[in-house]
Amino acid sequence: MHPNRAGGKTSGRRALGDARHECVVLPHPVEARGLQEQVGGVVDQPPRPVAVERGGGRIMGVDGGRFSEALGVPRAELESERRVLPGVRYAVDAYVNFARRKPWVEAVASSLTELFGPGAMRVRLDAFERHYPWIDPAGLEYFRTRLVQAPRDAQYALDLTVERCRTPEQQDAAVAALRFKTEMLWAQLDAIERGDTQPA
Repeated sequence: MHPNRAGGKTSGRRALGDARHECVVLPHPVEARGLQEQVGGVVDQPPRPVAVERGGGRIMGVDGGRFSEALGVPRAELESERRVLPGVRYAVDAYVNFARRKPWVEAVASSLTELFGPGAMRVRLDAFERHYPWIDPAGLEYFRTRLVQAPRDAQYALDLTVERCRTPEQQDAAVAALRFKTEMLWAQLDAIERGDTQPA
């Protein structure tokens, strides 16, 4: 995790950037078990999801607007995406396109960053509560929920990746998918960090 993002202060713009990569993409036909688990991930997310059509794909925004509203960002401004930094948009679109075009098991393998999710969420939640006591606690419910959901999601993804990636080529592809995801996240965080230094 980016050192300035883990336990330090953040901003509304940074929070908007965070919300964009937290999405579920269902681009490929998959077997019943895989579809059931993926749809379960969508159902688990907070209510009032924001569905955005982009380039033939469907993105379900997991925040549903509650976090942004708790920060004082109007829903219309969130949905307009006008404050999304170009580098963040580029990184997120790259990940969505990756999940859309690659075999679905590689898209699942890329989600293994969730293995580190609970620890990151605890640090993030603590930082919000410590530095921003004015935020409505209800707006932080997504982070509290992920403390429970992320380990389950990560275990499912890990089990499925190990089960389906049996050849050296498949295993290399799974590792490459996870590496791509971590590099995408780092690029996004760099863009957010640098973007925060620019005038609004």
